[in-house]
Amino acid sequence: MSLSRIMKWVTGIFEALLGFPILGGLYIVSNFWTPLFVMLILHIITLFLSKRDGAATAGSILGIITSCIGWIPIVGMLMHIITAIVLIITGTISDEQKRIN
Repeated sequence: MSLSRIMKWVTGIFEALLGFPILGGLYIVSNFWTPLFVMLILHIITLFLSKRDGAATAGSILGIITSCIGWIPIVGMLMHIITAIVLIITGTISDEQKRIN
């Protein structure tokens, strides 16, 4: 399993946790929006790793956008959920399948 796949799973799970309707928002606000900055850094790292491995980068790019607009209450929640889904789906694509296509 490549490092980019592991990072997609990690960031996907974190995005899913931040997407919980009330708990995710409370966590972000109570930590003064620091989780959004941390996620931005993790998505940038995942983007570079995905580019290096030749893997899909859509989830990481979407995650960067989500981290930038995640402070908007309802929009942020929806973006976190969508980003989590995209990251987990692209994280399930195995390295062997990627080489075949």
